[in-house]
Amino acid sequence: MRVEVEPGVRLFVDVVGSGLRPDDREMVPKPTLLFLHGGPGSDHSSFRPYVDRFADSHQVLLVDHRGNGRSDGWGDPSGWNLDTWADDVVRLCDALDVVRPVVVGLSFGGFVAIRYGARNPEHAAGIVLASTKARSHTEESAARFRALGGAAAEASFRRVYQDRDLSTEAWLDYLRTNLRLYNPTPSPFGSARTIMNLELLVDFTGGEHVGMDLRDDVTSFAAPTLVLAGSEDPMTPPCCSEEIAELLPGDLGRLEIVEGAGHGTFRDRPEETEAILREFLASEAVAARAS
Repeated sequence: MRVEVEPGVRLFVDVVGSGLRPDDREMVPKPTLLFLHGGPGSDHSSFRPYVDRFADSHQVLLVDHRGNGRSDGWGDPSGWNLDTWADDVVRLCDALDVVRPVVVGLSFGGFVAIRYGARNPEHAAGIVLASTKARSHTEESAARFRALGGAAAEASFRRVYQDRDLSTEAWLDYLRTNLRLYNPTPSPFGSARTIMNLELLVDFTGGEHVGMDLRDDVTSFAAPTLVLAGSEDPMTPPCCSEEIAELLPGDLGRLEIVEGAGHGTFRDRPEETEAILREFLASEAVAARAS
């Protein structure tokens, strides 16, 4: 479905599971689990079907960011920034009457979740930052790509993310050479079912992503936060998640590094990731904020 968050701007939202569950003689609202996809310029399809399993306990919402996937905003670069995407999370919740969601941000979606958590510290019951970063760790990523794919993979990574060569040729070379190295487990569907906005990808990678530093945002968090990383991730190595966990105030943060998983632990270790996330969702800290 499409939900209007501003006049003329509708976000596409896929819903998995009911919003109510039967409890004796009454129907009880389920908590909401809201997933923010990676990219940028991609869509929510990378989460399916891995996250459908959480519909037994939560109503699962998968949203395409503004300008991404099936959402509006493709032709308006003024809305392609972290502040707008973060505020869209609140706008969407207001439109759907969602209160105290648990927000899960994967990769680029994690950037959005970090900005959301900083701008709206009391909004979420909990936040999950999965395979993401507060800032780039270029040398660590370059070394990991070299170890996984040799000199060609390192050169392709540096060309795009260090030299900022955002030409079509550079991107095609990167996608051919490096994308297959993100995860030990090949995607069963590849990118065939993903809707891509390449203009947005180039705009963000050559714009706000350059010099992006969200460390101060992380220190503003007030919600319990699960930081989830894959030990074999070349794009957002575990050091990125370790830094985020160290920056979180007080005892808000919990760091989990999933052995043998790459960029997005859902694909490589779905059962282990499910167990970690369910434990977080059932924690007293999340339950206390959800009530």
